[in-house]
Amino acid sequence: MKAVVFESEENGATYNEDFKRPEAPDDFVEISMKASALNKRDDFILKGLYPGLRPNVVLGSDGCGIYEGRPVVFDPGINWGENPDYQSPDYHILGMPQHGTFCEKVSVPGTNIYTKPSHLDFTQAAALPLAGLTAYRALFTRAGLEAGQKVLISGGGGGVALFCIQFAIASGARVFSTTGSKDKQDRLLKMGLEGVVNYNEKSWDKDFSSEFGQVDVVIDSAGGDGFHRLINLLNPGGTLVTYGGTLGKSDNISPQVIFWKQLNIKGSTMGSPQDFIDMLQFVEQHQIVPVIERVFPLSDFDRAVARLRSKDHFGKIVLTIS
Repeated sequence: MKAVVFESEENGATYNEDFKRPEAPDDFVEISMKASALNKRDDFILKGLYPGLRPNVVLGSDGCGIYEGRPVVFDPGINWGENPDYQSPDYHILGMPQHGTFCEKVSVPGTNIYTKPSHLDFTQAAALPLAGLTAYRALFTRAGLEAGQKVLISGGGGGVALFCIQFAIASGARVFSTTGSKDKQDRLLKMGLEGVVNYNEKSWDKDFSSEFGQVDVVIDSAGGDGFHRLINLLNPGGTLVTYGGTLGKSDNISPQVIFWKQLNIKGSTMGSPQDFIDMLQFVEQHQIVPVIERVFPLSDFDRAVARLRSKDHFGKIVLTIS
């Protein structure tokens, strides 16, 4: 079958038109893929920054396809476990070490399959699972976001961040963001945000505070040197949820700020099966459509990755699978 297969840290991944379809575990079922979407996770794997890398594994976590004659999406997380508060030691995600979705046929547990939201086409639905699940859990399960609260979502323009923005607006929250360019600022404001600041400005946090005040919730995926600034922007009793660390560690965090303001700092990774169900219901209820940056055929995987890595991309990168 046609597939994008990881070879090694040195060689990355290649498009293979004759990859031998792997055998699936007994409790897995096969889905005929229509489209799949890239995530930063795929880029981390290609750069050798992901643990447990194995050769000859089909990449990709997101996707949409056909199962028993009906259009479906599926939860890309395997073996979450019994506790809804955190994943089990056996939890893993399609696309490494399990074969993933950049291919014509993918095998997933039958319990992970759900009917595709009817208002989304295959391309739009393929962009939803991983990023949508991550955003939903961070916003609602972990942060407990409520209507009327002020929420700051860093890095507006990325896949998960845009879902956070769409979900937060739909929930009735007051939504703000940071981003790295004037073009993205304009596009975010058109989506209905109350305010957007450029994180490349030296005093962006002070500019934000003076114009918009402090916020009740912060959702962040970057970490790094700006992490402490986000903490400082929280109201007393506020909550910060982090779901990523693309900029690495932060050495400037003040415990005094955290304990004196009675702050909540929480981590969030992917989501439980119930989170996935709740996310799909929320998307259908509010008729949310993922923001798609660009669509490529599976054979143009290299171009799709290049676009994902570009600083000016805005939204999800999707691969179509014939």
